[in-house]
Amino acid sequence: MFFERLDPASVNWAHLDSFHDRTIFQTRAWLDFIAATQRVELVVAALREERETLGYFTGGIVRKLGLPMLGSPFPGWTSSYLGFNLLPGISRAAALQALADFAFRDLNCVHLELMDRRLTEAEVRQAGFDLGYLRGYEVDLGQSEEQVFANLKDDCRWRIRKAAKSGVVVEEASDAAFADEYYEQLIEVFARRRLTPTYDRRRVRALIEHVHPAGLLLLLRARDAAGRSIATGIFPAMNDTAYYWGGASWRASQSLSPNEAIQWYAMRYWKARGMTRYDMGGGGNYKAKYGGAAIAVPWARKSKYAILAKQRDRAKRLFWFTKRLAGRISTASSGERG
Repeated sequence: MFFERLDPASVNWAHLDSFHDRTIFQTRAWLDFIAATQRVELVVAALREERETLGYFTGGIVRKLGLPMLGSPFPGWTSSYLGFNLLPGISRAAALQALADFAFRDLNCVHLELMDRRLTEAEVRQAGFDLGYLRGYEVDLGQSEEQVFANLKDDCRWRIRKAAKSGVVVEEASDAAFADEYYEQLIEVFARRRLTPTYDRRRVRALIEHVHPAGLLLLLRARDAAGRSIATGIFPAMNDTAYYWGGASWRASQSLSPNEAIQWYAMRYWKARGMTRYDMGGGGNYKAKYGGAAIAVPWARKSKYAILAKQRDRAKRLFWFTKRLAGRISTASSGERG
């Protein structure tokens, strides 16, 4: 097996989107969002064996410390699973081995990272890659709505009912003001933990600009009984899976439980449109109350030189240190102004 790079301008996107293992994060609309917000050189490649096409790979090249690296995705892209789209029966371990040759030899990259939702731990180890995990929760939407609701934790069900009794109304949004509204709430969410958001408001605007017109993005706003916006949420979806991209709310309105109301609306909305899974993304123990099963998705990594793997881990620790420091500075500055 070997990979052959394709010209993105001539890719048959409709054909790629027809693969059973395709995710929204591999669509042209989402890749345009990544390109607009990251310094990424898009890479789409066909997996060949002699003259037969076995599948495709989607990712992008970035430069870190002046060195080219292939990500599918990279942390910080605010994008989930990329990786492969393969015909039934094609080994993902073999595809991963072919990808390493493609990245290091043909693309001259020095580091490779990949998170493919259907890749297993055994396949990652078989291909000789280092292994990490994205841990989170996934809700089964294939059951009846009554059963999905019953699977919620008792407190979560109570909060959803409380929101309704308190006059909280969840609405679908499409207005230009939504991105700024969401981001202002997000700033407060991070400030509670003495942090600053990991992305800027331009990221949110770009996401909506590129993905919402394709009908693949649900924007939700919760209003209180007085009509004030008190919480927001962003939920992309495609094929059989819906995702939680982000949510935020005002602390002063937490007692009205708008976040639980938004989550329940999103689950019912995407279930009614054929989604059978709701992937809530990485982290956040609070997500367990929505009745999902814990998941651990392999994150495969391989460096051409051993020292790069160590530098990658150091860079990740440095990133979170700077975010915490920025949050403390922001909190202190707010106190001085107040």
